[in-house]
Amino acid sequence: MSILLQFVEGGSAVSDTATAPIGGGALDALSLLYKGGIVMIPIAILFVIAVYLTFERYFTIKKAGILDSQFMGGIKGMVLDGDIKSAQRLCHEKGTPIGLMVEKGLSRIGKPLKDISVAVENVGKLEVYKLEKGMVMLATISGAAPMLGFLGTVTGMIRTFNQMQDSGQQITADLLSGGIGEAMMTTVAGLVVGIFAYIAYNLLSSMINKVVYKMEATSVEFLDILHEPA
Repeated sequence: MSILLQFVEGGSAVSDTATAPIGGGALDALSLLYKGGIVMIPIAILFVIAVYLTFERYFTIKKAGILDSQFMGGIKGMVLDGDIKSAQRLCHEKGTPIGLMVEKGLSRIGKPLKDISVAVENVGKLEVYKLEKGMVMLATISGAAPMLGFLGTVTGMIRTFNQMQDSGQQITADLLSGGIGEAMMTTVAGLVVGIFAYIAYNLLSSMINKVVYKMEATSVEFLDILHEPA
């Protein structure tokens, strides 16, 4: 009978534990950042920079890749009609890397074709350099953030071992789990930021490559127009 009573009492305790709300132990984002220690500060800064660069580069590259299907047809008609000023004005209004390349080529009409080609190519290189602005930083973040996370883990473990040494024989499970949890928090944060920056870098690089392809195709089409007889 006593065994049965113990079983019933134990079952009710388990039931009470199971039905107890678990929301009280949940940690919000700020508390998680706080638990990660001082290393979380540079990781958070890198995350903000990565997010800013991703969206800023995305909209810039997307705008640069816009190419009106009627653009080169209009340029061709103006060039064959000898209306170079209107063609330059149209390119200037576009304001895209492709428009600036063609505008530079139009300003060199009358000179040898090789000189025109070099001028267009130089403008294209400059525009590609502008598109790649910030990409090196994004690539650096993808590698630096995980390393900072690992650094935070190592320093957190060292701090935990020091606490264990100071506590002497009074080492508890809470002390171990709390210290290790704090140490691992920086690794998770660093990996999250690194993965985000890595994916963003590759997606943006792919977009830049598409823009470069459009620029090369347009420059070839423009030079072909100059080859045509007036």
